[in-house]
Amino acid sequence: MKNTEKSTPKNQSHTPMMQQYLAVKAEHPNHLLFYRMGDFYELFHEDAKKASELLDITLTARGKSGGEPIPMAGIPHHSADGYLAKLVKLGESVAICEQVGDPATSKGPVERKVVRIITPGTLVEDALLEDKAENLLCAIVQSETATDAQYGLVYLDVASGRFEGTMIADQEALNSEVERLKPAEIILPDDPLFKQNLPETIRNRPNLVDFPAWHFEPESSRKRLLKQFGTKDLVAFGCNDLPTLIAAAGGIIQYAQSMLQNDLVHVQSLHTYQQDDTLILDANSRRNLELDTNLSGGTHNTLFAILDKTATAMGSRLLKRWINQPLRDQAKLNARLDAIESLLTSYQADAFRELLKPIGDLERILSRVSLYSARPRDLMHLGRSLLQLPELQKLLTEQSADRWQALAKTLGLYPELAETLDKALVESPPMLMRDGGVFAEGYDAELDELRNLKTQAGDYLLALEEREKERTGISTLKVGYNRVHGYYIEVSKLQSDKVPMDYQRRQTLKGQERYITPELKTFEDKVLSANEKALAREKWLYQQLLEAINAELRPLQATAGALAEIDVLVNLARQANALNLNRPQLTDAPEISIIKGRHLTVEALSSQPFIPNDTCFDEQRRLQIITGPNMGGKSTFMRQTALIAILAYMGSYVPAESARLGSIDRIFTRIGASDDLTSGRSTFMVEMTETANILHHATENSLILMDEVGRGTSTFDGLALAWAIAEQMASKIKGYCLFATHYFELTTLNEQYDNVINIHLDAVEYQDSIVFLHQVQEGPASQSYGLQVAALAGVPKAVIDIAKQQLTRLENQTLVNAPVAQSANNSPQAQVDMFAYAPDPAMENIAEQLQNCHPDEMTPKMALEKLYELKELLSDK
Repeated sequence: MKNTEKSTPKNQSHTPMMQQYLAVKAEHPNHLLFYRMGDFYELFHEDAKKASELLDITLTARGKSGGEPIPMAGIPHHSADGYLAKLVKLGESVAICEQVGDPATSKGPVERKVVRIITPGTLVEDALLEDKAENLLCAIVQSETATDAQYGLVYLDVASGRFEGTMIADQEALNSEVERLKPAEIILPDDPLFKQNLPETIRNRPNLVDFPAWHFEPESSRKRLLKQFGTKDLVAFGCNDLPTLIAAAGGIIQYAQSMLQNDLVHVQSLHTYQQDDTLILDANSRRNLELDTNLSGGTHNTLFAILDKTATAMGSRLLKRWINQPLRDQAKLNARLDAIESLLTSYQADAFRELLKPIGDLERILSRVSLYSARPRDLMHLGRSLLQLPELQKLLTEQSADRWQALAKTLGLYPELAETLDKALVESPPMLMRDGGVFAEGYDAELDELRNLKTQAGDYLLALEEREKERTGISTLKVGYNRVHGYYIEVSKLQSDKVPMDYQRRQTLKGQERYITPELKTFEDKVLSANEKALAREKWLYQQLLEAINAELRPLQATAGALAEIDVLVNLARQANALNLNRPQLTDAPEISIIKGRHLTVEALSSQPFIPNDTCFDEQRRLQIITGPNMGGKSTFMRQTALIAILAYMGSYVPAESARLGSIDRIFTRIGASDDLTSGRSTFMVEMTETANILHHATENSLILMDEVGRGTSTFDGLALAWAIAEQMASKIKGYCLFATHYFELTTLNEQYDNVINIHLDAVEYQDSIVFLHQVQEGPASQSYGLQVAALAGVPKAVIDIAKQQLTRLENQTLVNAPVAQSANNSPQAQVDMFAYAPDPAMENIAEQLQNCHPDEMTPKMALEKLYELKELLSDK
């Protein structure tokens, strides 16, 4: 964004108000400046032009400044949230400039200053946030020491106070972590060289923000964190000896504080985690498995969409985190599974849910309380949530699993605070504090007294009206009030000659005259003073409530976390019943054994009964070559295996009759591909890039799904590559690999390697059509049914008939070299030559004549003549 001050005439040619505006704008050149003027936020110059386009609001002009018309656009301040939400979704940042001076005492323009900068990654306002999605601010710093990993990454959810960080070894891992987090905004040190060292996928993101590099200096960042947490060192946070991580954490705190103009007291700890603690999925695998985002970029028909029936927004966000960050700690996973089992055996899931329904979004409410920006309805939801805690705690203590008992202790009870909030607030508080009416009658005696003056005013005015009618003899006289002119006595112009001498004209209307008397003026001053005092009293009482809540902030935050976990576990228990899920068994053995596994999303969308299938991996079944027709269910079978593993590793029951899963460190998928035109990469290049990533990073504990590798190039190139990749899987990596292919030649690999097996998804032909059985069988498929699938897709019959003729011709061609099993020492060229064909009419003629020969019926002379004839044909060839 342009610096407006530089593109306009010199300041001395501007009005005082525009000079003030330009001075503020100069400090925030990269943000749209919402400049408060009365009941509107105004934008000027380039900001006005940009906002008018983005928000579809009218662009006008306000006089002249420096001899030029000033472009201007504005929005009402009371409806700013809707406009701000739209700007944030478009990736814009907005500086809110408010009046902070007193108009009554100001000489010249009222003093104004920026009180908040709203950026996509620093949102706390309820109207700007999505209930079920985290809004993360991320910072990335590159290591300067040989002993540190390559990158330090931290992220902060300003709306909840969750603050976490990790060290990352390489670009591929960095890209995977950013894809998992999906941050709304990423801040980087303002260093072009550093940015060039980032993965291209991150460099091209539209939400990158350069922040001065000195804010990421390790030592000053350490001091900033120590002040933030109130500690002497960072040992408790696991990062005391990680200067790169400290630099990123310090920088992000500085940025967030600058944007919110606040100390962020709700950010009270930093959790440091290791990527090896979790089941790692790269960015491509997350997309392919459609965990919380489908392949079209939406959220429907995803694993999260199927599972999420949580009662609270906090629970929904935590469930999404569990799905995207499965754990490898079997003790924690079994604790979750025990909790679900306990709930299922006690039949208490529905009772828990009923108690959870009234719970508000405490994580975000408490953050706003700590920032002193909470609205009255936030406090109402907090109070009603606290009233649910005693019954929830009682239910928790009745459960047998250890996890429920731990959550009961964390939950805590706040009887005094709950009672205070319950008594303090009216049944349905107003949206904003500014107009008052927040506190219930009987909560504060002084406030009640001030309010009574206004209540009693009605009776007084009625009595005054009757007295004045009697005194003046004007029967149509009325006493009234409006916000502009205050209290008045209204008399028609026809009877204005009857008004007493003490009536002072206040306002003249078309047919009426309005007056004020000394008595009415005294009463007015008293009432208006009472209104002002009542509003001031309410604001003071509100501040006291916020301070009382902040005194309990840390335990209340722990309570919010416990409520979110309770909600997720209750949700998983209820879904286990609803979706027919069973408890998985986690082991240390090198195995995956899934009996009658299902794909939850496909099952939910299908109108037909889902056909379950088994998946079995052990030392003798490491590489499984899957053949069968397109649409036969190969991709569904592969994906369901990965999804069942993810569900088990997040501590959920799984869609299978039974499941035993050994140690899994990563999940890779190479399923489908498309052109990456922005980077100039073809479909095949994308496919090979993804394959290379798997070959470099997969281990014997990785679950690997590879679908149709090599299909993006020529037949022999693709076959050679697929063969070599499959061999690498079998001989070197030895992970749990499902390898779907249409290269039937690969089915001979099991003759060479004792850890390779063939499986297929079957289909049968019926009346020139095909019926998919979707059932996994041992052994290779008998055929691919490609023409039948093409017919189902609507390819014209004439084309299918020609294809059948060509297929018959190709199948009758003679192999020059039979495809023998490859040895590990064969060269890539030998792998291609092995499958060379020689389609030739002359050779087919010779073969046909040989086929028709009957040597036992031929004389020696006849046989010799036939031999010469065939030799002559060969010579002609």
